[in-house]
Amino acid sequence: MKKVFGVLLMTLLMGTGFTAMAQNLKFGHINSDELFQLMPERDTIMQKLQAKQTELQNTAEIMQVEFNNKYNDYVQNMETLTNLVRQTKEEELSALQERITNFNQRADQELQQEQATLIEPVLNKAEKAIKEVGRENGFTYIFDMARGPIIYFDETTSINVLPLVKTKLGIE
Repeated sequence: MKKVFGVLLMTLLMGTGFTAMAQNLKFGHINSDELFQLMPERDTIMQKLQAKQTELQNTAEIMQVEFNNKYNDYVQNMETLTNLVRQTKEEELSALQERITNFNQRADQELQQEQATLIEPVLNKAEKAIKEVGRENGFTYIFDMARGPIIYFDETTSINVLPLVKTKLGIE
């Protein structure tokens, strides 16, 4: 009986301890996409990405114009071409179309890599600021509303730390 009473008392005390501990938890949330939109580095990144995209797009357009000109020439003169010349032009058009397709794929990859390279330091800076705000303000958890699977949060008990992180980063 003493054993049962002891286990029951221990369980009750542990439950009380967990409840008290749960009441000391401080939760916060932030939308990192919103923070990124406010960071001054964003404009520079967007300008660099736009310049890169324009450069790649111009090159792709030049290649497409070259293809279109050769294709139109082929279509206009197709009936007067010998089999060998026709076959050579068809192979040339096919190779040019393949080059355009390969260029577009590589351009997309290069643009994505450039974006990742430019954005990573800014995201690291934001993450560091969020962690510092969390430590300095006694938060147990800060949830990122832009990334996480959170469907519901109680706005009365969760604090939006965006204003604190903006202040930490010197953003108005």
